[in-house]
Amino acid sequence: MTILIILKSIIIGALVGFGVGAGAARMFHAPTVQAMGAFRTLGELNACQGDPISHFSFGLGFLFNSWATVIGAGALTQDVEHRIIPNWAAALLLTKNRNVKETLHDPKKMAVAGAIVGVILIPLLNSTAAAVPQSLQNVATKVLVPAANWLINPVMPIIFWLAALDAGKRTGIWGTILGGLAHLIMGNAVPGIVLGILIGKGVDDSGWNKITKTLVTAVILLFVLSGFFRGFDVALLKSMNIGIPQWLINLHKFFGMVVK
Repeated sequence: MTILIILKSIIIGALVGFGVGAGAARMFHAPTVQAMGAFRTLGELNACQGDPISHFSFGLGFLFNSWATVIGAGALTQDVEHRIIPNWAAALLLTKNRNVKETLHDPKKMAVAGAIVGVILIPLLNSTAAAVPQSLQNVATKVLVPAANWLINPVMPIIFWLAALDAGKRTGIWGTILGGLAHLIMGNAVPGIVLGILIGKGVDDSGWNKITKTLVTAVILLFVLSGFFRGFDVALLKSMNIGIPQWLINLHKFFGMVVK
């Protein structure tokens, strides 16, 4: 049974790693070519600044949470595809060549490196989950998951915030503001800080051109929509002891949301 799980995991790991690696690299060539990946993955890869140790340690930070989840719940988290595989693939390539244009930005090389990581990582996670007794699975769920959650929040936001402050005044301000909003709306400051870093560095490098203005507009729209669909607007009005307008209640109802 375990051998069958490993064989299937190798096939799945190779396919997933190949697609994730290529997709992450292709994002650096957008909009010239169609990209396949998550915006946060692009920001997190950029935040490591081509340092293989940073890429490896960043992926390692999410490994334990993913490991504990697959052992306790029997499911792989999105961190495996979004954070571990692309960052470890980048670390594998950058160890030999620090030129990101020839490694991290190369879809072919990242696809192969991602497939190698997937072939090792996915069987490791799945075979461990199959071999661990139920009693130990309960321990993993109760102990390892909370510990990993501490790493994700607040340790990771602090690290990214310090990176934003270190990148310059403008980047630090954008990272602080968007990180604070992301924490209030989404419960985690990392997405906002990463967006702040992208905006701040974009303005520093290119100024307020069409691309940076479009990025800021998209980020503002993202936060507004995220706050609305998470009910943040209603919670904010309640915290300020302000009555909720009927039109806002009707608008939430239109999208199937119940305002209490």
